Amino acid sequence: MPPGESGPPDALDALEYRLLGEEPHLDQAEVAERAGVSLEVARELWHLLGFAHTEPGEPAFTEADVRALRNTVDLIDLGVIDADRQDGLVRTLGRSFARLAEWQVGLLADIAREAGIDPTDGLIDLAGEVLPRVEDLQNYVWRRHLLSVSSRMLAVAATDDRTSCRAVCFVDIVGYTARSRNLSERELVSWLEAFETAALDTVIEHNGRIIKNIGDELLIVADTAQDAVAMALELTRRGADEDDEFPAVRAGVAYGEVVTRLGDVFGPTVNIAARLTSVARPGSVLVDKGMFEALTGAEDDDSDEHEDAASTYRFRRLRRVSVKGYSRLHTWVVQPR
Repeated sequence: MPPGESGPPDALDALEYRLLGEEPHLDQAEVAERAGVSLEVARELWHLLGFAHTEPGEPAFTEADVRALRNTVDLIDLGVIDADRQDGLVRTLGRSFARLAEWQVGLLADIAREAGIDPTDGLIDLAGEVLPRVEDLQNYVWRRHLLSVSSRMLAVAATDDRTSCRAVCFVDIVGYTARSRNLSERELVSWLEAFETAALDTVIEHNGRIIKNIGDELLIVADTAQDAVAMALELTRRGADEDDEFPAVRAGVAYGEVVTRLGDVFGPTVNIAARLTSVARPGSVLVDKGMFEALTGAEDDDSDEHEDAASTYRFRRLRRVSVKGYSRLHTWVVQPR
């Protein structure tokens, strides 16, 4: 029964009904029974999704929970989710949507406060007006990204290329610690969001993908060495332009085999790119041996300078760099010709 029919509900009850579509009336055991799974499996999936523990017999669930559990079981039966993928996939879904929900609720609360609306009442009203549209938008964005990822996979399959070589780029804000001390929490968040938004335009223009932001640092992946270095040089160029609000940055780029899992990337290529960024000078782009060879088509040599007609870049070789986990890395500073 909707809140309000048997007396005025409190704010949480009203919001719960608005979001779940009905009043919770099922406990864990009833959800598991209706979905056709054991209580242990239901509890495990619930915890992997990041939801709080509920006491036995507590009516915290609705028919939507039953449908979600059935859908999960169907995906397992279809072979989409096997034992190896189950924990990682469910945990990643829970973590991703938890972060998204945190941001969305905070945004709605800010809008309510700025409009002079009581946050409690404002959240309920905005949930009815805004969330259906956000839900539709999320579904649209998800499907568009599915198409984009599928297109890249099909392109690789068409060339019969079974390798997973990628260019990995880290971009780090110069002077972040000093500047962040003088900013309020709101100003810091606004500054970092502006940085990521501006960087995203350049990344997309060069066919790259931002995998994640780690504080003041962006992890970016591109399918080709040419796209990655062009993107890194453009970001550092913008950071060096005093008339551009984009902050000064440095970058490290490596090229090689990459392990992709649940939207993230792993492996030595990622580690090397991160290490190069940590030693790069402000405004510079460092590349590893894999990037040098992919960009020039030349084998590693001992010359301090490298430039050829086939390349649009100049390379200045540095002394071999020793960083955590890697001793004597072959490293070049790259610049436009």
